[in-house]
Amino acid sequence: MKPRERYAGSVRATPVISTARGTRTEAFGPLEWGLLASIALMWGSSFLLIALGLEAFEPGLVAALRLAFGTAAVALAPGSRRRVRREDWPRIAVLGVVWMAIPLALFPIAQQWVASSVAGMINGSMPLFAALFAWWLLGRAPEGRQGAGLLLGFSGVVLIVLPTAQGGSATAVGAGLLLFGTMLYGLAANITVPLQQRYGALPVVLRAQLVALAVLTPYGLLSVPGSTFSWPAAVSMAVLGVFATGVAFIAMVTLVGRAGATRGAVAIYFLPVVAVVLGVTFRGEPVHRLSLIGIALVLGGAYLTSRRERPFEVEPAVPA
Repeated sequence: MKPRERYAGSVRATPVISTARGTRTEAFGPLEWGLLASIALMWGSSFLLIALGLEAFEPGLVAALRLAFGTAAVALAPGSRRRVRREDWPRIAVLGVVWMAIPLALFPIAQQWVASSVAGMINGSMPLFAALFAWWLLGRAPEGRQGAGLLLGFSGVVLIVLPTAQGGSATAVGAGLLLFGTMLYGLAANITVPLQQRYGALPVVLRAQLVALAVLTPYGLLSVPGSTFSWPAAVSMAVLGVFATGVAFIAMVTLVGRAGATRGAVAIYFLPVVAVVLGVTFRGEPVHRLSLIGIALVLGGAYLTSRRERPFEVEPAVPA
């Protein structure tokens, strides 16, 4: 049995909830760092765009519109229409529900009650959930250096948002919704790996988004009567959809397929960094010393997690 067949996902009796090792165990190169930076920029700005959308649209319409724009953007790429085997559709359907439909619906609801800084801090815990699910599915805990990098990065996330979080209030319901959505993100990052390794990012993302769009469209239609129209909100949804829901998902699927769920998810640690920069640039928000220390910890944690991974020892095949 070849390692690829065993760990990257074989068509024979592959469980729906499964993952695989990344195809690249070396330290991050220019492509990986480029993907990481683009993900951080696009998803780091999503909280601001959601807030702008909520000024006119109900949460259900925000979720449906961003997904509709994102699906349309991905569908324009010719590679997205490559054939996918029928036996992989259940895993893609699960991916569409747990990575897109449920979290994209929960986050606008939660942001009605939870300060954006608190939402960012909770979302920043996603790499830890990704590592825990990878440990469960692969039966192997993160190595010492990777584990240290994950904890160091999360500590940095807490320090970045702590000064602003002190002035906000979060209800238990809102925080619970955010935590549940973030946990699903960690699971989805693992499910994505073998699918990306087999088909590439585009066919997987398009089909998962079509599933999510089918789930969320009724919710979006029910939210139309309670919504109003404004051009700033509409433009925000277009940007949120095309980039943070279309391009960003493609970049994330590509990154975790190459680096694995544990190392690829470290991109999420940079989201609060982007939020700080956007706050200073567009809103004149002050930068606290703790936030600067946190940014340094995030960079250090990302460096440790991105280093070369110890090769996975595969049991030799038994001769027939």
